[in-house]
Amino acid sequence: MAGRGWVVLALLGVVQLLRLPLAAPQSFIGINYGDVADNLPPPSSTARLLQSTTISKVRLYGTDPAVVSAFAGTGISLLLGATNGDIANLASSPAAAAAWVAAHIPASSPAVSTVSVGNEVLFADASLASQLVPAMQNLYNALPPNSSIKVSTVHAMDVLASSDPPSSGAFKPELDTALDPVLAFLSKTGSPFLINPYPYFAYLSDPRPETLAFCLFQPNAGRPDAGSGLTYTNMFDAMVDAVRAALDAKGYKDVEIVVAETGWPHKGDPDEAGATAENAHAFVSGLVSHLRSLAGTPRVPGKSVDTYIFAVYDEDLKPGKGSERYFGLFQTSLTEAYPTGLVRNGTAALGPAMAPAQAPTSVQPAPALPKPGQQPQVTPAQPGSAAVAGPSGLCTPGTATARGAAVACSRHNSAESSRTLSVPTIIAGLLFTALQMLI
Repeated sequence: MAGRGWVVLALLGVVQLLRLPLAAPQSFIGINYGDVADNLPPPSSTARLLQSTTISKVRLYGTDPAVVSAFAGTGISLLLGATNGDIANLASSPAAAAAWVAAHIPASSPAVSTVSVGNEVLFADASLASQLVPAMQNLYNALPPNSSIKVSTVHAMDVLASSDPPSSGAFKPELDTALDPVLAFLSKTGSPFLINPYPYFAYLSDPRPETLAFCLFQPNAGRPDAGSGLTYTNMFDAMVDAVRAALDAKGYKDVEIVVAETGWPHKGDPDEAGATAENAHAFVSGLVSHLRSLAGTPRVPGKSVDTYIFAVYDEDLKPGKGSERYFGLFQTSLTEAYPTGLVRNGTAALGPAMAPAQAPTSVQPAPALPKPGQQPQVTPAQPGSAAVAGPSGLCTPGTATARGAAVACSRHNSAESSRTLSVPTIIAGLLFTALQMLI
C-alpha cells in the first residue's frame, strides 16, 4: 500500500506541474501600458487585471507615480520610460540623472528591470542622438550599487538597412555615428537591445494571402534563407533574427534582444481591412503559443525572446489612422477584447465588477470570431494605400505612427486548444496508468 501511495503522490505532482504553464506568470511575456486615452480604469484596477493573467512584466512610457505604485506587491516587474524630453536633462550632468533616479526608481517594490532612455530617438528627434549615450551613462552611474536594473533605449525596425532574408540583417550605415556608441554601451553594461518589430507592417508592404498566414503564425510553406540555410515559418522570428544578424555583424553577439513592442490592431478605418479582431486574435494567440513553446527562433533556438505585447487598452486619443487607437488586448470593462490565451486557467479576466474610473460612452462586446477552419477572406488593397505603395520584404517602418491597411482572416486559438485538448489527454493517460499500477 505504501508503494501505491507514493504512486498517487507522484501523479498528483505531475498534474500540478502540467498546470504551471497555464497559471504561473511567464518571465518572457510582458505588455505595454499606454495612457493616451480619457477612459482608462484606475491603475490599481489595471494592476489587478494583469495579475489575473500570465503576464509578468509591464512596459510604461513614463514614470507616473500612481501607475508605478499600483504595481507594488504584485510580482509584476516594470520597464520604465525616461521620455525623449528627459534626455537633454539626463545628459547634462550626473546630478540631474541622480535626481531622476531618486524621484522615479522605487526603493523596493515594484521591481524595475529596465529603464528605456527615450523611444525611437534616432528617428523621433535627430538632435537628441548625440546626447543619448551620455544620458544613458549618467543614468546607469546613478543607479544604486549592485543594482540589477538595465539601461537601454528603444529602436524602430527602421534602424535596419536590410532584413530580407534575415541573415542579411544590417544596420543603416548612416546611423553608425549614433548607433555604434549605443551598442558599445549595451555590451559594456550587459543591457538589452530593445526593438519594435511589427509583422502587421510587414504585411502591409506585401499584402498577399500567403504573407498574411506567415505573419499570423498560421500554417504556411515556410521561407528558406539561403544565406543561413534556415527556414522561417513566421514573420516574428524572421524580424527578430534580422536584428540578431545585424548585431552579430557588428560584433555584438553578447547583446540580448528584447522585443519592446509588437501587436496587431483589432479595428481600424474602413480602408484598413487587416485591422480586425480575427487577425488580432490570430496574431496574439499565435505569438503567445509560440513563446510558450520555448522553441526560440531558427537562429537562436531553445529560448523565447522577452516580448512586450502592445497594448493593455485601446487609446482613444492617439492621432493618425484609426488602427492607432485599437491595439488593446483588454477593454476598459476589464474583459478581453478577444481571446488571447493570457488569462490564467481560461478565466475571463476580472469582468465588469471593477468598473473604470470614467466609463466610456459605450462598451462594445468582444466580436464573434470565425469558426475553426474558416478560409481567409481576402480584400484587395485599395489604390494609393500603403499596402500598394510599400516595398516588399521584411524591412518595414515599425514605428508607432504609420499604420495602414491589410486583409482579414481567421485562426483557431492554439493556446486555447492546447489547454482544452492536450493537457486533459495527458492527465487522463497518467490517471489510467496509475490506476493500472494500483490494481
